[in-house]
Amino acid sequence: MAEGEGVLERTLRVLGCFTDDEPAVTATTLAARTGLASSTLHRLLATLVAEGLLTRGPGHTYAIGPRLWELGELSPLSLRLRETALPHMVRLYEATGENVHLAVLDGAAPATTTALYVGRLTGRQSIPTLSRMGGRGPLHTTGVGKALLATRDEAWLRQYFDAPLERETVNSITSEQELRADIARTRALGYATTREEMTLGNVSVAAALPRVEGLPPVALGLVVHLARADERRLGPLVVQAAKDLHHDLRSH
Repeated sequence: MAEGEGVLERTLRVLGCFTDDEPAVTATTLAARTGLASSTLHRLLATLVAEGLLTRGPGHTYAIGPRLWELGELSPLSLRLRETALPHMVRLYEATGENVHLAVLDGAAPATTTALYVGRLTGRQSIPTLSRMGGRGPLHTTGVGKALLATRDEAWLRQYFDAPLERETVNSITSEQELRADIARTRALGYATTREEMTLGNVSVAAALPRVEGLPPVALGLVVHLARADERRLGPLVVQAAKDLHHDLRSH
């Protein structure tokens, strides 16, 4: 434990142990990951459970509690963005039958920034995707991510390209030159596309919204199967949905 570390810092270290792959974690694992003394950790866990920030599960595990979900729903990303976006996402889903994603740009620095998924609609006929509400995706291999990249200025992009681009599939773009060309194409068309760059068999089409005061940069997109990926039809649908959402966000 770092010298002088307060309760808030220790709490954040505990909460940071929960991931997509491990939404439920044992106290033993929490102790190993946080380095907290057993007595300190157990007192902290008891407090977090009592306050509803964590909940106890089977097998002596802990999971994120309802109080954290309740607090998260007070975020502008939920109250303002997602609630306003939902009718537009429904219309886009009804027009296509495909996965609809709503994402924002999130990160402390360009090199570590990702697309944070704040809304998702899917159906039984939609192709499976890796995304989930509250999950994150790379900017360079997702449709919403590329759309968000196209909104960034040159100074921001220079910092972004300081970090290597990770390969998700054999089709992922990992060179700065190629990705910059793709960003230029996105700006020219008004929407971004990916073809099997995050998941094999999947194609995405996404458009960024003009900036809305009080919100981070926002993008709306579709993920479809390669066999159904008619970019000329889907691109205009996504662009119009993004325009309509932007209008409503500004009106509200």
